[in-house]
Amino acid sequence: MENWQNCKNILVVRLDNMGDLLMSTPAIRALKESFDCRITILTSSMAAGIAHHIPEIDEIITFNVPWVKTNNASFSHEFLVLAEVLKARNFDATVIFTVFSQNPMPAIMLTYLADIPNRLAYCRENPYELLTNWVPDQEPYTLIKHQVERDLDLVQSVGASAQNNFLSLEIPEVWESARNILGKNSIDLQKPWLILHPGVSELKRQYPTEKWIETGKKLVKSSYQVLLTGSASEKKLTDEIANGIGINAFSIAGLLSLDEFICLINEAPLLLSVNTGPVHIAAAVKTPVV
Repeated sequence: MENWQNCKNILVVRLDNMGDLLMSTPAIRALKESFDCRITILTSSMAAGIAHHIPEIDEIITFNVPWVKTNNASFSHEFLVLAEVLKARNFDATVIFTVFSQNPMPAIMLTYLADIPNRLAYCRENPYELLTNWVPDQEPYTLIKHQVERDLDLVQSVGASAQNNFLSLEIPEVWESARNILGKNSIDLQKPWLILHPGVSELKRQYPTEKWIETGKKLVKSSYQVLLTGSASEKKLTDEIANGIGINAFSIAGLLSLDEFICLINEAPLLLSVNTGPVHIAAAVKTPVV
């Protein structure tokens, strides 16, 4: 633990999605506050956009690994190049955050090859010399923790603690741009409105289209404008739901940048979603969410 008190250049590894990264922010803040260190995040292209708005992060390295579900995984030779890139940064320590269903060993091996002297992670199997700070993973067989608690407990093992467990996210200053886009699509923010975000990254979270339509009709009947958000690839879905709901339902998938979408969620009276990314953005900006 004494070694960690002297760590001023720390690599945080969080290789999955933006919702996962947001849940790691209390633990990242604990590292920043406890060790007064520089934080570099190694993350996927799916989380890099949100990383720009996490104030505790000083630098972002983007890399899509093949052992986590992301877009366009990198090739094996690029993995070895990445190890050399990390080695050249002379990190004092690394913390590898994972969900319990992920195998941490490839990321552990990466940081070992990068010669990072202090390496902390959960792992079920004994990693021997691959980790200097091994926390045996008890999930899911003994217990299951919320991801925020899981990550905080990990960094606590090396003496890092946070004053609170709030998610960190700075609001981009692009609300006027978002408002203009909404206005051009006949959305009146002076009238009641809320967001429905029906798209998912994993089919097991998908809510039936007819149920979204049923929910939207009830909300419109209660005088709400229903804004259906999503990526450009989800426009077919949001169009179908908006058409099913009818008047006062607006399909705006693909129209907003990530920054504008963050602002929209920040201003929204309510978000309904089965997608963990928007849900955790809402949690970070304290927007009510179902």
